[in-house]
Amino acid sequence: MATITAIRDPADPRLDDYRDLTVADRRPDRPGGRGIVIAEGVVVVRRLIDSPYPVRSLLGVPRRLAELEDDLAALDVPAYEADADTMATTVGFHLNRGVLAVADRAEAPDVAALARTARVLAVCEGVNDHENLGSLFRNAAALGVDGILLGPRCSDPLYRRSVRVSMGHVLRVPFATIPEPWPASLDVLRQAGLRVAALTPAADAVPLSAAGLSGERVALLVGAEGPGLSTEALQAADLRVKIPMASGVDSLNVATAAAVAFHAVAPSVT
Repeated sequence: MATITAIRDPADPRLDDYRDLTVADRRPDRPGGRGIVIAEGVVVVRRLIDSPYPVRSLLGVPRRLAELEDDLAALDVPAYEADADTMATTVGFHLNRGVLAVADRAEAPDVAALARTARVLAVCEGVNDHENLGSLFRNAAALGVDGILLGPRCSDPLYRRSVRVSMGHVLRVPFATIPEPWPASLDVLRQAGLRVAALTPAADAVPLSAAGLSGERVALLVGAEGPGLSTEALQAADLRVKIPMASGVDSLNVATAAAVAFHAVAPSVT
């Protein structure tokens, strides 16, 4: 069972994993930084505890730690109890959700192995907005997508904001970085029997409903907000598909477009 210790000094070194999260060069979840995972709020902390990510510690106000009592019974890690002011001084902002947990990263799955067992994968190119990426993971979890592959210029899914926006689902949807060279590395998906379909608003793309992808094993390529997929990625796909839209609207938010495509191609979720 987790050991709960009261801390009232924001300078206590046991809180170093949580310190100054608003300062860009000191955020421990920053890509290229210390590489730990931060979960915020009771729901997301529970998902972290249930995930493959090894929990290091928790920090929370008494009420939130009490809500996690049953979850903490299965953990052998420190849990630090603090008042709201101590937490705010430590992390650098007032935390409405009242509890944080930190964990080490888990090993990413092998891309080829993930492709061999998947029915539906999402493949991202240039999705560098943390909130869009978090939303995309949440949609993937809800709609039965088996994993997400990250191509060039994607942000880190384990960045704190992405974890929060995903409601912790980034911790349950398998993901890996697809190897270079891009987009030639998409061949590993074809070799695993997946059809590679690029999502684009181009007028000459096949409407999603007419593409014959429902129930098929497919990898859906999605691009960044604004520029979309690169010309190279579009050319490397087996086909290009679009979501027909009303006149005067040329595109959807990437997470929204992905959700529509996931619903159209993923096996029924019950």
